[in-house]
Amino acid sequence: MSTEMVCPTMSVLLSRAVGLGSRVRAHALPGGYRCYASTSRYKAVIFDMGGVLLPSPYHKAAEWERQNKIPPGTTAQVIRTSSDKSAWKRFMCGEIGAKEFAEAFSKECADVAARPVPGDSFLSALTTGPMAQPNPAMMEAVQCIRAEGLKTAILSNNFFLPDGSTYLPLDRSLFDVIVESCLEGVCKPDPRIYHLCTERLGVTPQEAVFLDDIGSNAKAAAQLGMSAIKVVDPESAVKELEEMLGFPLTGFVKGTRAVRKAMQLPMENLTRYIQKVLHLPATESVTVRQFSHGQSNPTYLLTCGDRRVVLRKKPPGSLLPSAHAVEREFRVLKALGNGGVAVPKVITLCEDASVLGTPFYLMEYCPGRVFLDPSLPDLSPEERGKVYEAMTHALCQIHSVDITAAGLEDYGKPGREIWRKLLNHLFIDPLWTTDRCLHTFCSNSLPFSSVPGDYVARQVHRWTKQYRASETHRIPAMERLIEWFPQHLPKNQRTTVVHGDFRLDNLVFHKDKPEVISVLDWELSTLGDPLCDLASSCMAHFLPPDFPILRGISQSDLTQMGIPTAEMIFNQYSRFMGLEPIDNWQLYMAFSFFRVAAILQGVYQRSLKGQASSASASTAGQLAEQMAVLGWDFATKEGFRIFNTQHRGPLNTPTPSRSVSSWASWQQRRSVSTHSIIAHTAPQGILVVSPEGLPPRVQELRHLLLRFMEERILPVDQQLREHQVSSVRWTTHTLMEELKEEAKAQGLWNLFIPVETDPDSKYGAGLTNVEYAHLCELMGHSVFAPEIFNCSAPDTGNMEVLIRYGTKQQQEEWLYPLLDGTIRSCFAMTEPKVASSDATNIEASITEEKDSYILNGHKWWTSGALDPRCKLCIFMGKTDPLAPRHKQQSMILVPMDTPGVTVVRPLTVYGVQDPPGGHAELLFENVRVPRNNVLLGPGRGFEIAQGRLGPGRIHHCMRLVGHAERALKLMKERVKSRVAFGKPLAEQGTVLAGIAQSRIEIEQARLLVLKAAHLMDTVGNKVAAPEISMIKAVCPTMALTVIDRAIQAFGAAGLSNDHPLALFYTWARALRVADGPDEVHQAAVAKMELRRQL
Repeated sequence: MSTEMVCPTMSVLLSRAVGLGSRVRAHALPGGYRCYASTSRYKAVIFDMGGVLLPSPYHKAAEWERQNKIPPGTTAQVIRTSSDKSAWKRFMCGEIGAKEFAEAFSKECADVAARPVPGDSFLSALTTGPMAQPNPAMMEAVQCIRAEGLKTAILSNNFFLPDGSTYLPLDRSLFDVIVESCLEGVCKPDPRIYHLCTERLGVTPQEAVFLDDIGSNAKAAAQLGMSAIKVVDPESAVKELEEMLGFPLTGFVKGTRAVRKAMQLPMENLTRYIQKVLHLPATESVTVRQFSHGQSNPTYLLTCGDRRVVLRKKPPGSLLPSAHAVEREFRVLKALGNGGVAVPKVITLCEDASVLGTPFYLMEYCPGRVFLDPSLPDLSPEERGKVYEAMTHALCQIHSVDITAAGLEDYGKPGREIWRKLLNHLFIDPLWTTDRCLHTFCSNSLPFSSVPGDYVARQVHRWTKQYRASETHRIPAMERLIEWFPQHLPKNQRTTVVHGDFRLDNLVFHKDKPEVISVLDWELSTLGDPLCDLASSCMAHFLPPDFPILRGISQSDLTQMGIPTAEMIFNQYSRFMGLEPIDNWQLYMAFSFFRVAAILQGVYQRSLKGQASSASASTAGQLAEQMAVLGWDFATKEGFRIFNTQHRGPLNTPTPSRSVSSWASWQQRRSVSTHSIIAHTAPQGILVVSPEGLPPRVQELRHLLLRFMEERILPVDQQLREHQVSSVRWTTHTLMEELKEEAKAQGLWNLFIPVETDPDSKYGAGLTNVEYAHLCELMGHSVFAPEIFNCSAPDTGNMEVLIRYGTKQQQEEWLYPLLDGTIRSCFAMTEPKVASSDATNIEASITEEKDSYILNGHKWWTSGALDPRCKLCIFMGKTDPLAPRHKQQSMILVPMDTPGVTVVRPLTVYGVQDPPGGHAELLFENVRVPRNNVLLGPGRGFEIAQGRLGPGRIHHCMRLVGHAERALKLMKERVKSRVAFGKPLAEQGTVLAGIAQSRIEIEQARLLVLKAAHLMDTVGNKVAAPEISMIKAVCPTMALTVIDRAIQAFGAAGLSNDHPLALFYTWARALRVADGPDEVHQAAVAKMELRRQL
């Protein structure tokens, strides 16, 4: 609602001094198409309600005055001259309700009109009938704006109705933010309410357009930096807004958007062609919108009078061989349509590139329901089950087509020209005949042969080739899958028409019934194994709900929702088709994710060239790695099933939900790539339990490290311990810096950075987690060794964070000095007032203010913060306490010399201060840091925290094994040299038993740590989660026990600083808390175990 009801006489664009270059001009083209000359700088559009989205209350007020015989202009005068204590102002600010307003407003109007005024009927007139009907042009504009990815908001001077609700007769789902004065206690034109709206939108005023029918409100917005439109006539305002934004705001159809600049069509050619093909008069115009769903072949909705048709074409630019074959799509759609399959009716195919630049075809538009969200939130559990059953029925219908009767018996065979392209690509003489080439390919078992039943092999080859052709960086999981698939191809494959990308959001359902009326997007269709389609339809079951390319339901309770599981869908399909149960379904799931990863990589590469048909294509391509990891996860599960079948006989229980065998022969060797560092790693399916099994390069590194430990570090270990209790303990011992330079010169530097994070060995030695675990154990023989090799916490975790998530600027400023060892860092998360083992409990705040963030918080146990070389702190705090639980936190880089950072005191562990780094209690009081210091983005802190716990999860555990090994070694030396009660301690039964038990416990812990590292290397951290929790519970307790036995053997000497045992014991005990309480790890293991058994 508005604070004024004055009828303006003209429309005025109120804006800050904007140069002419930012104004947008629309040029008319033949056929009624409008081409917009520039792109918009705006990110949000903010609408007033009354007079903009709803009818203007001014005209209604005038009508009400006439009906009630009230002098014209009475209400306008009362509202316009209202003070802060007036009924209208208090009503808009939510200070009074509808009843109190009606009474007070009646009195105020009566004073002006000199006669009684019915205030209650005035309020009713403003909120009922036509006044509650949205303006169609404005609402269509809102939908068009959202279709382009801009945010929308309502900023209204509003009030409460008699029932206590606010007056908002609009679809709230169409607006990202709704700001109502009665809820905020402040009205327009107060600048505070405008700022409130832009802050909630997450935009600056300069990035927003504001529409209001009151001049003073629009002027206030313009003064804050918004581009403001004063609305007189909604239709005219829409046209004005259209020119500002740079895209049309009419002709909205759900699922479409304005045609992207890179995908615009030559409208004059298209119009002539459409008029000819559809037999339209020469005066009939054509309007075009682009379907926003999908990233492959550009697809457009054409409106020609009352008729709508769909145009689908090849993208512009150079394309990969055999990709985007719209001609094949047209052929299969025509054949299947004639066979009764639910597909769109095709109209014509145009292969003349002079029309639109690339081939295209036309088909009828099929209105209906398209479910983009596989959780089907608007349906009941029963309806959801029927929708998924209808999807499976539609797939069975496709797979039941008689290929010969449909004329598709040669549909899956590549033509001569494709063969020639492939042969050229493979450096085979293109002058060979196709028959000779085919014979050669078949005789060598190469993919792309036309032998029936080899579809998966052909597809693996195809997507491997396309992945290689579009490869921009190395994806380790893809390398593994590329090597794994040829050795695990399915046997006895059936051959049917396959869709190639069958999933829920490629289906059009009847508007009322759970019935598939059209299957879309046949670009990848061919003849092949139908189970690939079935697996594709189940991909969403294994993706998270916020996955940006395809929403998932992996975190949903499918039983409660009425949605069948993936296994249930496979069983349902086999029943419908009269087949045996499908045991190897996980192989097909692995293939589906592998194929999509290859597609996403292609989309990403095209986006770099400006050729992809979706604005989000550049983001989509970067998700290829995640899809590949999922594919490899399924491959390992399938391998486990095969292993159980071959080595243990048929299982009577379902396949476990994850792979747990570290020694299974079915796992493949780590893929060989162009990176020489990978070529020298150990076989992936073999758990390297002893140093002798390491690759030669890693054995050499270990030999150098061992010699450095024995010759340079252990001899000065006592000297470094004494420095820690000296009067100069808070300074760095010169010996440490000397040893670091020697280690760096020998290549024993930054060994901790895993090859997964650094595949090109740009920062570290390119070791796997297993390989580094063997080296890390050696470092555990001295508490000082990790720093000497630049492999000590918290720097290791902080460096990994910067490698994974840091911007180029952040890496230049902080990562490289850390990698070089010239500075150190700390990590501030734990807080004294909350249980920080649950990171979501943290209370420290990070508040945005202009171009900065203001930090406030109380932290402690911030290791390394007292070191004079510590220049950087990674601070974790909450940027949005109202966001979902794991989206509230952010991480930000804080230089330690920033004003407001105060070291309160050093904390002690059993009296040990651990200088010079120590463990600090810190205060952050109004600490201001630049906005670009935030890592990854606001709300991503928990995500980073999980990533930070990646390979670093095993470092402490492996060093604890090293502590225990050295403790046992010292114990053995001690008991051999001491005599008690007439014989050496080494001959005492209890001592012998203790030595034996220590060796047993060390070996058990080491094997469990190596298994966890092996799983992290082969199936990823998520699958390795149980083992990671196990080692965190096992290793500190094991080390404590072994070290305690050694202390007993040493007697009182073991408690002193003359030996490393007391220090070992202190840190082993601390890690039972610092690496997470035992109870947390045990609970996690138990929960995962119960889920696995169920």
